[in-house]
Amino acid sequence: MKKLGFGLMRLPLTDASDPASIDVEQVKKMVDIFIEKGFTYFDTAWMYCGFQSESVAKKALVERYPRDAYTLATKLHSGFFNSFEDRDKVFNKQLENTGAGYFDYYLLHGITAGSYPKYEKYDCFNWLLEKKKSGLVKKAGFSFHDSAELLDEILTKYPAMEFVQLQINYLDWESKWIQARECYETAVRHGVPVIVMEPVKGGTLAKMPKEAEDILKEYAPSMSLPSWAIRFAASLDNVMMVLSGMSNMEQMEDNVKTMSGFQPLSEAERETLSRDFSPVKMAASSCLVKTVVSREKPSMMEMPPPAPWVVTRGMPALQMSSMSRLMVRRDTSNFSAR
Repeated sequence: MKKLGFGLMRLPLTDASDPASIDVEQVKKMVDIFIEKGFTYFDTAWMYCGFQSESVAKKALVERYPRDAYTLATKLHSGFFNSFEDRDKVFNKQLENTGAGYFDYYLLHGITAGSYPKYEKYDCFNWLLEKKKSGLVKKAGFSFHDSAELLDEILTKYPAMEFVQLQINYLDWESKWIQARECYETAVRHGVPVIVMEPVKGGTLAKMPKEAEDILKEYAPSMSLPSWAIRFAASLDNVMMVLSGMSNMEQMEDNVKTMSGFQPLSEAERETLSRDFSPVKMAASSCLVKTVVSREKPSMMEMPPPAPWVVTRGMPALQMSSMSRLMVRRDTSNFSAR
């Protein structure tokens, strides 16, 4: 299975102010190109696109292609169940929404230290494994937004989990808050494959300050900025899939081009991302990162000192470089994380 997945979260809209106003005809065209080029993985969830994403998956994908032509993933989020019965109500509605008959991948959605007790209270991990036994789910896993320590605890307690979805990109790789590298390495230790979400960090790595863009364009003029980010994530050995929330045809065509003949990052490309450039003053400016730094936690845009590429556990590791500092010199007030 090719490593690029179509994230049905940021779909094209007919009304930018209404997340549920999905341009279904445009999505159909995007789905057609995606499948035509040999990609099969589609990722949706209960609440995506104003609760319409699953239904659009039915219209654009399920009703138009044979069941063996695609793999479909969806999720159970802790915000939408408050009883044992609610779990099945949501699941059965998702089967109805998508018309898929079963789910190739099913995730407990967005586990954090705050939501994990609820998934435990309602025995959701074992519930999901029962869905697998019944044939309604083919692969059972979860998406995760917390510490490597908690991830290790969950994977130790539930070794039957078959994959984990993590936020991984080269900007967050050494973040002390997101712990992308640490979480990835935890999954590797447990022998659990990783699906990557936010490889372009909600678009942050697709639209960078000119200084950063020039560095990448000087090395490879024909490569798009997002392609660097997609390939960084896909180059990790234990990554089975990289999701991209594509919202227009241009993004679809670029990602498909990048991943159709996927080549892992070369050593020279890694060096380009990790080169030590002159420091950039983060003074008051319209292009500065607009984020609130918590006194208890580092900012999501935290930038550790520059360091070179190293190799750990047989995979490339990138500590935050001056290149990454340049990449966040932009207004991220519209940043959204999946």
